[in-house]
Amino acid sequence: MSGRPEITDLLKAGDAALELTGDLSMARRCFGEAASRSDAAQDSQSLGRAALGLGGLWVHEHRSAADAARARAWQRRALGTVDPATSLASRLRLRLTAEAEYLKGTSTETLRAVEEARGSGDVLMLAEALHLAHHCLLGPQHAAIRLSLAEELLALGTTVGRPVDTLLGMLWRTVDLFLAGDPHAGRSMNELRELARLMEHSAVRFVVEAIEVMLTARSGRLAEAEQQATKCERLGTAVGDADALGWFGAHLTMIRWYEGRGGELVPLLAEVANSPTLAESNEAYFAALAVSAADAGDLTEASGALRRLCHGGLSAMRSSSTWLISMLGAAEAALLLEDSATASEAYELLLPYASYPVMASLAVVCFGSTHYPLGTAALTTGELDLAVEHLEAAVTANAELGNWPAHRLASNRLKTALRRRNGPETAIAPEDPIGCLRSGKGWKLTLGSRSAVVADSVGMRYLAVLLSRPGIEVAAADLAGSSLGPRTAQPVLDQTAKQAYRRRLDDLRTEIEDSEDANDGVRAARAREEYRRLVTELQRATGLAGRTRAFGDTDERARTATRKAIQRAITRVRAADPAIGQALDDTIVTGLRCCYFPRHPQG
Repeated sequence: MSGRPEITDLLKAGDAALELTGDLSMARRCFGEAASRSDAAQDSQSLGRAALGLGGLWVHEHRSAADAARARAWQRRALGTVDPATSLASRLRLRLTAEAEYLKGTSTETLRAVEEARGSGDVLMLAEALHLAHHCLLGPQHAAIRLSLAEELLALGTTVGRPVDTLLGMLWRTVDLFLAGDPHAGRSMNELRELARLMEHSAVRFVVEAIEVMLTARSGRLAEAEQQATKCERLGTAVGDADALGWFGAHLTMIRWYEGRGGELVPLLAEVANSPTLAESNEAYFAALAVSAADAGDLTEASGALRRLCHGGLSAMRSSSTWLISMLGAAEAALLLEDSATASEAYELLLPYASYPVMASLAVVCFGSTHYPLGTAALTTGELDLAVEHLEAAVTANAELGNWPAHRLASNRLKTALRRRNGPETAIAPEDPIGCLRSGKGWKLTLGSRSAVVADSVGMRYLAVLLSRPGIEVAAADLAGSSLGPRTAQPVLDQTAKQAYRRRLDDLRTEIEDSEDANDGVRAARAREEYRRLVTELQRATGLAGRTRAFGDTDERARTATRKAIQRAITRVRAADPAIGQALDDTIVTGLRCCYFPRHPQG
């Protein structure tokens, strides 16, 4: 312990921020200041502790090149001043090794450090080694060893470790069960919720809330999931977690994809894909950008993103927590771009992990069974029997996961595969379909033994078309027909307005930095909220590659018009029969393409 009270206080505050409150920003400030003061005082022991704490709670917490280089420099400097035989030196070496291997997608040296820690009798060293090694093993090939490390950390924390080790052990165990598609993951999640509530550790609570978003979306409650995602991003930003933006983008991508609105995300995905806050090994945003751009009809953007993703071949992609998502995106983009070579490579790489769900990071998003991209890849290469086999497995696996949006997508793609293989008359009999027939001047809707009659409207006519073609996507522009009138493009924002927005964003960035420097949390939070609002407005007002979206854009006007008309119709149905109205809400997807996905019975 340092003999200088101010350094001692900074180290204690940093430890408390990491282990007790989970305030990552506070921890970085305390340990950074402690490192500077310890170095000036030539206090090697305190410098070592400060440099170690500067690494943070997670691996790769420092995302910008400058911040990461600063942290590594302090750790190497400290390692050169402390006794190499001490536990502190071993912990510094472990941190440097884990950081390097995380970026390379390897884990050999970190696992060797775990073995050394087991033999050392140093409980603190072992707990850190288990935690850091686990973070370096988030690829699908590491499922078995990863879970064993989590169980060991949990046992260690509940016996002689620190309370935070118990919390981290439970977190990793829960994440591992979700990533493996284990049916008992929900039980572990309940334990984690309670433990996180009792400990009030903000950094772990951020992860728990991110998983909650995934679970809500998986149950089909997409509007609720989007609200949760926004709150989760605010918590992550307040805590200082570098994944706040990346996870928010992942949540929105998952939700929009399930809503059939992936093409709307092109500007956001292009921005996030090049964000310095994104983990260096995260290639998934190039995959998502390729899919969204292709979905929006911008094949040039889509092809470019897919080429960036496939640079050096898909097999050269580093193992990471986003590897499966990247492969899903590659398979989906290959289908849309008719790229059979990429589809074939993706199939071979994905096949060993067919039994896993496609999830990213710490189980924060779920895109359903890996059989889905396998079936998609086989569809692209023309192996139709294989495509049907995988897509049938995806339908079953998604029902077992309780991922109903993914279940509907897999059912729809299975219909496509069957039609290609057996001819256009092939169909799958939907379970509990919603019927819709003319009844006098109105419409009669049926669901099982229930029925409701509602008045005619534009939205009801749209619903009638979709309900007559279960699982088949219909372009919003085709539904709307000629009712939109001639195209008369009027910019949502003119160039002057856009420039004013961007000047205000620059001012707000400065205000946020100044507020943080002055420790004025209220002012900083207010500036961040305005910044987020302006960014959202700009994204809504821009189209592909940042071009100004026009009010008169035919596809955009059709999307808006059909969505509003359909929602008004569903509201009228709900007034007549709440159960049928809810069923419509659950199964009708609107966007640039609209579709009725019959529900799979959940009991």
